[in-house]
Amino acid sequence: MSRTHRARLELRDPGAGGALTTPALVEHAFRHDYGRLVATLVRRVGPGHLALVEDAVQAALEAALATWVTRPPADPRAWLYRVAYNRLVQELRRDAGHARVLARIEAEPVDDVGAPAGPRFAEELRDDLLRMLFVACDDAIPWESQLVLALKTLCGFSTAEIALRLFTSEANVHKRLARARDRLRAMPDAVVDPPPLDALRARLAGVHGVLYLLFNEGYLSAHAAHAIRRELCDEALRLTTLLAGHPVGAVPETFALLALMHLHVARLGARLDATGGLLLLEEQDRSRWDRGQIQQGLAWLARSAEGDVFSRFHAEAGIAAAHAMSPSFAETPWQEIAGLYARLERVTPSPLHTLNRAVAVAEWQGAEAALAILDGLVPPTWLAGSYLWDAVLADLHRRAGHAELAAQHRERADASAPTDAVRDLLRRRLRSP
Repeated sequence: MSRTHRARLELRDPGAGGALTTPALVEHAFRHDYGRLVATLVRRVGPGHLALVEDAVQAALEAALATWVTRPPADPRAWLYRVAYNRLVQELRRDAGHARVLARIEAEPVDDVGAPAGPRFAEELRDDLLRMLFVACDDAIPWESQLVLALKTLCGFSTAEIALRLFTSEANVHKRLARARDRLRAMPDAVVDPPPLDALRARLAGVHGVLYLLFNEGYLSAHAAHAIRRELCDEALRLTTLLAGHPVGAVPETFALLALMHLHVARLGARLDATGGLLLLEEQDRSRWDRGQIQQGLAWLARSAEGDVFSRFHAEAGIAAAHAMSPSFAETPWQEIAGLYARLERVTPSPLHTLNRAVAVAEWQGAEAALAILDGLVPPTWLAGSYLWDAVLADLHRRAGHAELAAQHRERADASAPTDAVRDLLRRRLRSP
């Protein structure tokens, strides 16, 4: 599948309701199964063959577009696996240097859908995709490249989506991805055995970071057609739950991350209006918040508090819990939330956290107090160019009665909004009183 063709798959709207068309069915497969197929095949042939694996999976998706119109399979995932596997074997046979890995994988027993029987790493991480996240987060790969590799290869993010999430350019995304793939190509042909537990623990922060970004893309998407992508939230939640059940991942940071996810998932059903537009927090019908999800989030948050660890996920989950437990927007404990943002700044210093603290302080003490927090703060380039910076300043100046400054920041926020859904939300939030 060509890069252009794959880009079209990434951006196609699968439609709403009714039976899926063939393009929408392939889009669904791309969103849900691309990363899993890549992870499963890489487990069989080794990370050094990632590029061949990706080409094989993309070729399978391209074949699906041509074939499923007349013969839709009963099990699309198994069909894609078989086609991708056969394409991969075909490519390995073209080069005599791959004889060893080819002989090994052809000797492995397979089950009735063509997948390997008795996955070698089931007892380690119980999920190929989660295991590949640990491979991608090898500390020999620079941190930024780890994130790009995992988001692009395993999570199916477009280059534009990654650039937005990491506050960087698409050119930098391509460079970071190339560095990560160079590192993987240097690995031996043999399937890499799971590293010792200590090595896995060293990679845990990277895995947390990828799962966090995967969830955030689902919660507020950079996708042009979908403001919320529930399937990404669900996948991040599933993988993080698996991680919490593994000896390496059963740590307070994982529990806090799970709490954060559950508390945010609880609000998903109330975040869109009847037309699919985003709703402000104060506009949401809180009776539609999922109380079961809130209770699960609070239970994980309580478990994360066992011990002396306090991470960024603890702070953010605490903020989400304060919102979830508030009967109304007017009864939100803004002083508590501002305090949690202050702790978040100390744990993970970032001007973005300072910006969020200013938002909470504005609700607690007024816009002038919030502007005082930001006075003298020079945002780094990545934040100054984001709609977030100008949107907050536009709102604060509007509320403080600084009409001219509010208008200037409002125009910049509108121009830099990444999607129409975000732009519409900003216009409603920042309109003059």
